[in-house]
Amino acid sequence: MKCLILAAGYATRLYPLTENFPKPLLKVQDKPILDWLIDDIDTLGAVDEYVVISNHKFAHHFDEWAKTKTQKITVVDDGTSTNETRLGAVKDIQFTIEKLQLDDDMLVIAGDNLLDFSLTAFIAYAQRKQASCIMRYYEPSEQKLLKCGVVTVDEDDRITEMTEKSPTPATHWCCPPFYFYTREDAKLVEAGIAAGCGTDAPGSYIAWLCKQTAVYAMEMPGSRYDIGNLESYETVQKTYTGIR
Repeated sequence: MKCLILAAGYATRLYPLTENFPKPLLKVQDKPILDWLIDDIDTLGAVDEYVVISNHKFAHHFDEWAKTKTQKITVVDDGTSTNETRLGAVKDIQFTIEKLQLDDDMLVIAGDNLLDFSLTAFIAYAQRKQASCIMRYYEPSEQKLLKCGVVTVDEDDRITEMTEKSPTPATHWCCPPFYFYTREDAKLVEAGIAAGCGTDAPGSYIAWLCKQTAVYAMEMPGSRYDIGNLESYETVQKTYTGIR
């Protein structure tokens, strides 16, 4: 299994911290955000390569960081240099699949989120389902739902509908940016883009894919910390205590 890490954003809301430095390498409790994610995933032994998808501006930072890790890490530079010219998450995924000729199951994660539970539970869930999967959590805030991917699921966790940033969310099930693609479904990203699925938000591909094949949504067993601005970064610094 390959783990694709989405890290090509510019994190403009975190300036000046991220004006010349990538958000996924900011430290929380003296440890880079990416280290929290990768060190946890690696305990399962299911991933044989981590692929960090970066923009051109920050790729060298990830190259230097990768030298400090024991896992096999490949850094892919998507060639963009500004927030205005970014490819978007779905196009970054397809760019990487093509560039590295990937042909495997894929765990696709945002490189700037922290969890207080182990992602190995999600990987095990996807392996049991033998299908592409996402996670979901209950979001009570109507305002926050407007900015999220939202799913409707049946009694077996199968997604019956998914929308990204809908003005009229159908449920309160919100989707964090953590995905498992089967090998077969990873091959369909190009077709999804060609069919007109959104390319900026990573969940847009799942919104298209769940209409083509079975995709399941595991209820999150813990909490997620989204570091979106300076205030949330300061809060995480004070409150995050690692994986339970």
